Amino acid sequence: MATLVGPSPKPIPTPAARDGTSTMKALVYHGPGKRSLDDRPKPVILAATDAIVRIVKTTICGSDLHILKGDVPSADTGRILGHEGVGVVEQVGQNVSIFKPGDRVLISCISSCGKCPNCKRGMYSHCENGGGWILGNLIDGTQAEYVRIPFADNSLYPVPEGADEEALVMLSDILPTGFECGVLKGAVKPGDTVAIVGGGPVGLAALLTAQFYALAELIVIDIDDNRLEVARTLGATHTINNTDDGAVALVMARTGGRGVDVAIEAVGTPGTFEVCQQIVSAGGHVANVGVHGKPVQLEMQRLWSQNITLTTRLVDTVTIPMLMKMVASGRVKPQTLITHRFALADTMAAYDAFGDAMQERALKVIISNE
Repeated sequence: MATLVGPSPKPIPTPAARDGTSTMKALVYHGPGKRSLDDRPKPVILAATDAIVRIVKTTICGSDLHILKGDVPSADTGRILGHEGVGVVEQVGQNVSIFKPGDRVLISCISSCGKCPNCKRGMYSHCENGGGWILGNLIDGTQAEYVRIPFADNSLYPVPEGADEEALVMLSDILPTGFECGVLKGAVKPGDTVAIVGGGPVGLAALLTAQFYALAELIVIDIDDNRLEVARTLGATHTINNTDDGAVALVMARTGGRGVDVAIEAVGTPGTFEVCQQIVSAGGHVANVGVHGKPVQLEMQRLWSQNITLTTRLVDTVTIPMLMKMVASGRVKPQTLITHRFALADTMAAYDAFGDAMQERALKVIISNE
């Protein structure tokens, strides 16, 4: 992810947390390659639109790994990581009108005021009043016992009665990211041939949501046979292992030399971006979803005449309400992406498993604080 944010909201002094405890456990970033589970001060209300949420379940995102690699310079040393989760409201600021203590809520990975020009356009990721992707990036995040949520009325969602909360954690980020940045931005339509380059959690989220449309073919490309097997169980019509860099030839052969209508880049490396450029058909779309930590080569000398649309996007999470209905109805089952479960006390082990996803056969991990 990348972010564009405006000035932070003016702090409003408030008393310390009401339960008498002043510290909590949290996963803290200490610079590239360094992380630890530390005791940190419990968050307090800083603005009248804030809420304090006790985390019940959270997870680790590929963006957290990018922070740990040093690819996200906006994340300072000492930051509590995490931007996804389900929890229980503990305390609210005086201007929070939708939520109250005791409410179970889904936390959006994007914080938004809902009032600025960008938010009114539905572009919450570029909120001009201090929102955007700030959790676990510019402010402390959700891989902790408690988290402060700015703009609570527009950044939290009520958890439906009886909902599968593990499934809902997938709605904080990866499901709307795959859908908004890959499927919608790529203008996927019925009858298309779609290739998703990258079978990790976000790529698989794009796979799940691309099936809202009646596609001619849905191809997933990765170097991990386990992820490709999962992709087949989730609806991929064809999978390709690109370990020997043969994916481009196989895709072109399968499409009669035409290429795919939509190529979704879901990794964030120069190599996977290049694959997308090589397999997209004339008049097609390349939809970038992956987080890029270094420049990529744009093959403009080859693409300039091909009517290609290249899109980028940071997730806005505007589709969370619709996706929540799809999950509640059973039409989409993002809980199928969960492979590992850990207690908050074992978050370091959760990072070890998620960071070595191929060896551990890991997709999404659930971290519980119950």
